[in-house]
Amino acid sequence: MANTLLTIDDDNAITELLAIILRSHGFDVLVANDGEDGIRIIKEKSPQLVILDLMMPNMDGWQVCKAVRNFSNIPIMVLSALDDPAVVASVLDAGADDYLVKPIPSAVLVAHINKLCRRTGMLYPPANKDVAMRPNTQPLSR
Repeated sequence: MANTLLTIDDDNAITELLAIILRSHGFDVLVANDGEDGIRIIKEKSPQLVILDLMMPNMDGWQVCKAVRNFSNIPIMVLSALDDPAVVASVLDAGADDYLVKPIPSAVLVAHINKLCRRTGMLYPPANKDVAMRPNTQPLSR
């Protein structure tokens, strides 16, 4: 069974970049460009983890976290440009499991994904054991 991740971000360039990076590490990636669509995909597709932006129109990351926590314990990782301890505390209290600040090296992002999935039992053994986890020091940024 594949490890499916969902990225929710209103910036198409970010979701496309995340999809490329994560697919290169053996993940299947679903994409949503607004909170409502992200919630629908979680309900319909049951991904193993959500990567969520905070600053989105209509339904922001805090609202998405709270809504998802009403029906699921899926791991939620926030990936945001906001680097304020009060914001981090607020979104963790809203139900997020991890918080990373953009830009972030892709190897660190993947390590956090693997950590969350291991701790929650959501990560399946790799379908292709030949996929090498290569360190990448290039930061993920806008």
